[in-house]
Amino acid sequence: MKKNLLTSLGAVVLALASFGVLSEAVNLKPVLEKSLPGVEIDAVNPSAMTGLYEVVIGPRLFYVSADGRYMIQGDLIDLEAKKNLTEPKLAKARADSIAKVGLDKMIVFKPEKPKHSVSVFTDIDCGYCRKLHSEIDQYMAEDIEIHYLFYPRAGKDSESYDKAVSVWCADDRNQALTNAKKGQEIEAKKCDNPVLEHMALGSDLGMRGTPLIVTENGTMLPGYVPAKRLAQVLKREDEQGGK
Repeated sequence: MKKNLLTSLGAVVLALASFGVLSEAVNLKPVLEKSLPGVEIDAVNPSAMTGLYEVVIGPRLFYVSADGRYMIQGDLIDLEAKKNLTEPKLAKARADSIAKVGLDKMIVFKPEKPKHSVSVFTDIDCGYCRKLHSEIDQYMAEDIEIHYLFYPRAGKDSESYDKAVSVWCADDRNQALTNAKKGQEIEAKKCDNPVLEHMALGSDLGMRGTPLIVTENGTMLPGYVPAKRLAQVLKREDEQGGK
């Protein structure tokens, strides 16, 4: 009887402590919003380290002190378990941010029976981006669905940017993208488009070059990855429970 009572009391104490930590995290959000005006904070959660909280802002993750005064950017490592605790959370934040864009704002190349999908930030005039797209049939053969987002490295109002807009505004975006990546002239057009949104997300992801491949679970693969090797990477993610 006494043992059961102690067990019950212990459970209550743990529950109250957990509630206190969660309440602290909720209270941190308005403090941070005041300190970071104009920044949309997606989530504040307790971290594995006492007194440190995870703050998700788009595809980025930071750590803040319990009073909201100090902010840290970097990886939290569990030395005992020899494990990076930040990367899985960061990967999820990346995947969530890309999902928020929506497939209706991407150019999608879809195989008959897709097993995987990846998001690819591309620049029409980038050599390795062109190489990747020239092998699009190989990615389709590996049942990998490609979701294209634009990242013209030369920036807004550059020739590459104008090409991206023209591709988006074409009657057949997929064909226009293929033609543009072959170096063919495409009809110059303007319309409402998501190119700047794609570029802003790419910058938030810390892009340094194109292409950038992002897997379904948010893992970033900078540069060109051949279809068969990419299929192996995605299969390994599945086996490790990455999806």
